[in-house]
Amino acid sequence: MNKEILKLENQLCFSIYACSREITRLYRPYLEELGLTYPQYLVLLVLWDKGPSLVRELGDELFLDSGTLTPMLKRMEASGLVTRERSSADERKVFIALTEKGEALKEKAYCIPESLLQQSGVSPADFSKLLEQSRSLLQNIHQYNEKGD
Repeated sequence: MNKEILKLENQLCFSIYACSREITRLYRPYLEELGLTYPQYLVLLVLWDKGPSLVRELGDELFLDSGTLTPMLKRMEASGLVTRERSSADERKVFIALTEKGEALKEKAYCIPESLLQQSGVSPADFSKLLEQSRSLLQNIHQYNEKGD
């Protein structure tokens, strides 16, 4: 039996969890300036990239269920960042689109990724490798979880 296996510093899940929290802390001042939370920023990233989307599509992209996403989208609508519109063909489908205000935040957000890369102390090449590895890990784990559901 390997006694080292249950040490906190040997847990990939903890390293990823703690790193995620620290990265989110780096985002905080930039997002506060834009009046956004981190999850709202993620929604905007998807909408800036893909355009109007169904709530289900946003949930799939962000790995969030509708119970988490719907209240956040209602707050974003109240803030004037997005519109929510039910499909006339199927009322269960809700389309989310950016408003002018939501679209305008894109220009202000361009500085965020580069600023965070500089603050991370990671080279662009190492960043690309980490991103590729984390995407691969996420895909593998997601596929595994989908088989189990």
